[in-house]
Amino acid sequence: MASIVIAQTTVDDETKAYEIARGAVEARLTAGVHVDARMTTFYWWKDAVQHEREYRLSFNTTAEKADALRAWVHERHPHEVPQWIVLPAAGTSQEYLAWVVKETTAE
Repeated sequence: MASIVIAQTTVDDETKAYEIARGAVEARLTAGVHVDARMTTFYWWKDAVQHEREYRLSFNTTAEKADALRAWVHERHPHEVPQWIVLPAAGTSQEYLAWVVKETTAE
């Protein structure tokens, strides 16, 4: 039986965030993507604490599509080491699960 996961990444450019979101839906690798409002991220990079403004993308997809989605996103991602986190979506309704499966398998 299929299951839903939420895959997340961040990008620092709004246009790029929208481009990746729309392209992933068009490629049928995700049923939908949330592009969250701009946020500030702090992290270690090259031996120093960095910060930048970013947009988080949350992809609603199936566990079966997660690896293909990761490869597709990473090919288009502007960061040298893109964030990629996959979270299980527990308690998903059967109706929503059916929609996600349909939208990620339709031709």
